[in-house]
Amino acid sequence: MTRNFKVGYQIHPQHCTIDQIREAYRAADALGVDTIWVWDHMYPLYGDGGGNHYASTPILAAMAVETRSAHLGALVASNSYRNPEFYAYEVAAMDHLSSGRAILGIGAGWFERDYREYGYEFGDAPFRLRELRAALPRIKARLAKLLPPPAGRIPIMIGGAGEKVTLRLVAEHADMWNTFPPLESWRHKNQVLNEWCAKLGRDPAAIERTMSVNADQFGQLDECVAAGVQHFILRGPQPFDMRPLQELVKLSGR
Repeated sequence: MTRNFKVGYQIHPQHCTIDQIREAYRAADALGVDTIWVWDHMYPLYGDGGGNHYASTPILAAMAVETRSAHLGALVASNSYRNPEFYAYEVAAMDHLSSGRAILGIGAGWFERDYREYGYEFGDAPFRLRELRAALPRIKARLAKLLPPPAGRIPIMIGGAGEKVTLRLVAEHADMWNTFPPLESWRHKNQVLNEWCAKLGRDPAAIERTMSVNADQFGQLDECVAAGVQHFILRGPQPFDMRPLQELVKLSGR
C-alpha cells in the first residue's frame, strides 16, 4: 500500500560513541530518508544519567557534509541555550555545508538538569515560552540579513503541544510542527493548531505536520495519516538498529 508520507530519523546521541552516531546518520541517508534529526541536550534523557552524551550542533555540522540527500536539524534545539541571532547564524552555516538542506528546529526547553548544570536560568514554563516567543522574530530577522544569505529558505520546525502559547507560535512562525502520540492527543492538538491558523489568517497547509514515533507504533500509521500526519520521525535509541527504519521506509511506499 502506498501511504505517501515522509520519513525521518532522530538520533539519540547518548550511551554510544561518536563513530556509532556517524554510522547511524550515514546509514539513514543511504536509505533515502527525508530528514535526519538529533536532539539538543547535555545529558542522557533515559538510562544511566552518567553515560556518554554528545552536543547537537557539531553532529549536525558533520552530518551536513557527510550526507547527501536528507534534510537535517535539531528536534528540537532549546531556545535557552543560545542567543537567537547566533543560532540563526549557525544554522545558516549548516545550510551552506549541506547545500541547502538545513532545518531550524527550536522549542522552549524543558530538561532541568541541562539548565542547572550548565548555568542557564530554568524559571518556569511560562518564562521559557515568553523567551521563545521573543526569540522567533529575532531568528527570522537575522536569517533575512545574514551575509552570505542561507543557501535556500530555511524551514523552521517548532516542537511542542501547548495549546495556548506553543501552538499559536507554530501558527505564526513555523513551517513544520512536531509532537508525539497517542493519536487521539495528536489529533486534538492538530485541530487546535488549525484553529490558531484560522484566527491568525495563516494557511494551515503551509505547516507540515510531523509525529515522532517508535517502531511499536507502526500499526497505527494509516490512522495517523488519515488524521493529518504527513511525516513520521522514528526515534532512534541505541543500539542504532536500522531495521525499523528500513521497515518505515518500505511502509511509506517508496
